Amino acid sequence: MQELRGKVAVVTGGASGIGLAMARRFSAEGMKVVVADIEAPALAEAAGRLRSGGADVLDVVTDVSQAGQVQELAAKTVAHYGAVHVVCNNAGVAGGGGPVWDIPLGEWEWVLGVNLWGVVHGVRSFLPRLLEAGEGHVVNTASMAGLLGLYTSPPYAVSKFGVVALSESLHNQLQIAGAPVGVSVLCPAWVRTRIHESGRNRPPGAGAPVATGLDEPVRQAMERIIESGLGPAVVAEKVLAAVRSGQFYVLPHDDEFWLGLIRERTDNIVEGRNPTPAPLPGSDLIKAAITGLA
Repeated sequence: MQELRGKVAVVTGGASGIGLAMARRFSAEGMKVVVADIEAPALAEAAGRLRSGGADVLDVVTDVSQAGQVQELAAKTVAHYGAVHVVCNNAGVAGGGGPVWDIPLGEWEWVLGVNLWGVVHGVRSFLPRLLEAGEGHVVNTASMAGLLGLYTSPPYAVSKFGVVALSESLHNQLQIAGAPVGVSVLCPAWVRTRIHESGRNRPPGAGAPVATGLDEPVRQAMERIIESGLGPAVVAEKVLAAVRSGQFYVLPHDDEFWLGLIRERTDNIVEGRNPTPAPLPGSDLIKAAITGLA
């Protein structure tokens, strides 16, 4: 999609972080923007800031884990603007870590409900409208965790692998059909967002996070790592370029460290080698939290 002025973009998880940055960038291109988020006060504040900057914005409180609410988001978008052209299924939560076998079922349901089912609901609710309109682009937010099998939060990694697989399947099917709708899967590493604070939206049914005895040091380490990450605006710029060019894989962190890990994983698969834990920043603390050994 080359011409974006006057078109309509929908961004879930749009009250902060990457989502808000994408909404700002699309608005700067002259697009009308629908921002959705589960946090009503934060969403209202974000929409107000966008409007004060001249954006044409509709804000809709949405829990993307609920199919009916995403369907309502699509209906409100079309009712308000008459069309939709770019859909960014971006809402996500980090979830907790710990051994796979100790993570409560509620934790899995929460993380997969938002990160994976939220994308499924977004595709099912919006894609028929894009096909009917005869143009459009879908951006699904995954993560480097969806390419590398990171061990820090198993539910998160599983959800993001699912988003990559869903996006690849969708892209291939649209290509086979010759449909005029593009797909991108966004796979960032560390970005300066509040993803590490997503427990603020933790539903009661998710249960308490797994306690390891190293929770506070791990939290502090993760906070430092995230603070050292890319700015959300950098990621949003790459997303805009992908929408324009039709690029599928969007890897904002294209430095040799992350690309090297992707190559190593691919080589391991092809050559039949077992995977090894990636040498991530703060990994010693994370490994200690997993094993229970300080």
